[in-house]
Amino acid sequence: MSRVGKNPVPVPSGVTLAVDGHKVKAKGKLGELSLPLSALVEAGIDDGKFWVKPANETKQARMMWGTTRNLVRNMVRGVAQGYTKNLEINGVGYRAAVQGKSLQLQLGYSHDVNFPIPEGITIKCDKPTSITITGTDKQRVGQVAAEIRSYRGPEPYKGKGIKYDSETILRKEGKKK
Repeated sequence: MSRVGKNPVPVPSGVTLAVDGHKVKAKGKLGELSLPLSALVEAGIDDGKFWVKPANETKQARMMWGTTRNLVRNMVRGVAQGYTKNLEINGVGYRAAVQGKSLQLQLGYSHDVNFPIPEGITIKCDKPTSITITGTDKQRVGQVAAEIRSYRGPEPYKGKGIKYDSETILRKEGKKK
């Protein structure tokens, strides 16, 4: 029995959720998202709450039960509130700036790194050392943040590089005489 899957997803006001065959569509003030449903689960809407249940008693159906419920919950929250990831840049001369539809990063390489901003994602640089990534799709926001971080991940000796704002870098002691 899935403890996650048996809880219905409440649909807040301002969000419309529609089940159309094997597809769920969510529409809110921030945009529109859709999710294809697996044939192993059944879904529906009752009294402003979205429910999911397994179509049969196989292990795969039980696994998709909780997964589908959380994917729909993330869609509903995304179109209602959106998702945000914050990155911090540490290092002398390391900085970021948004120029048009690309993010320009100076990360100590001999060249600037230009990251094209994908559709549906908004990137802001309030300070040259902070990057804010926002969007409606939780997976895409996290993926963009991970790609930007991969250009220069934080190193353990001086802490230089790009890190998440909530991340703590385990520091190592340098070599001794």
